[in-house]
Amino acid sequence: MKPARRRAGECAKLLEKCRHPADPMSYWKKYYLANNILEALQVLASTGGKARVIAGGTDLLLDLQQGRHSPVDVLVDVNSIPEMNSIKISDGMLYIGAAVPLNLVVSSPLVKKHAQALKEAADLIGGPQVRNTATLGGNVAHALPAADGSIALLALDAKVEIASCAGRRMVLMTDLFVGPGCSMLRSGEEILIGFYLSLIKVGSASAFQRVMRPQGVALPIINMAIWIQQDGERLSDLRIAIGPAGRIPCRAFETEKFLRGKKYNLDQIEGAIDSLLNETHFRSSPRRASVEYRRRLASMLFRNVLSSAWDRACQETVIEE
Repeated sequence: MKPARRRAGECAKLLEKCRHPADPMSYWKKYYLANNILEALQVLASTGGKARVIAGGTDLLLDLQQGRHSPVDVLVDVNSIPEMNSIKISDGMLYIGAAVPLNLVVSSPLVKKHAQALKEAADLIGGPQVRNTATLGGNVAHALPAADGSIALLALDAKVEIASCAGRRMVLMTDLFVGPGCSMLRSGEEILIGFYLSLIKVGSASAFQRVMRPQGVALPIINMAIWIQQDGERLSDLRIAIGPAGRIPCRAFETEKFLRGKKYNLDQIEGAIDSLLNETHFRSSPRRASVEYRRRLASMLFRNVLSSAWDRACQETVIEE
């Protein structure tokens, strides 16, 4: 049995176990295993918006069980769609299908080479059992302000491919999110197909780190990803993503502007930290941390992640030379 189809079967069995036999209304009425994008879209269209796409199901299943999501008519399983389960170089870009489970993102040599920040982020989502099932597309589509996958993809300037019955479109990660738990993806009508990322160049590198509660609760107090392009002693270009620092996954555009073209030294880094703290909007959370604590962590995390990305860019330059 092919891995994708085996995962689909396991997902269906897990969902079946989670029905409540005593309840007159189950969480869903029908379960459809799609073989291609067109099939999946046709099923979605036929239900008038009452179907939902499922791959790993680690978020959707909990939402259904805990009453955060109303029952659905049809679950459309996309695990058997080859296009959504591949990691490859396509048209000079790194392509990652939205249904690729996180453990395969972590173990992919292509992701490690071209998108180190994403590898590091995916390796911290949930535990090993979750990563064996949960998908990168699900992590992004859930649209949480501190989703590790989203933060890494923002720093990597990823493009998102979305399909509907009207055709396909490409959306920048910076345009994807519209509010907490809400993206521009039209639920029940559109499918997130995959992500496109630029390939690594000489002097470029990325890094991701996060701070989480020591009790092992898989919720980041704060996380950050940085991509840089090095030019000698200068940061010729960079992208910084941080969460949770607002209502949506956040790009630190003003801090990027402050550092762009400047030398990599202590004075510039301290100035960038001031800029970062001025443009981010942390809030206190009883389950995570206070504003004051997050601001202190943001300073520390910025130094560490930028240093890691800089060191990797130096190594990449040496290797290429």
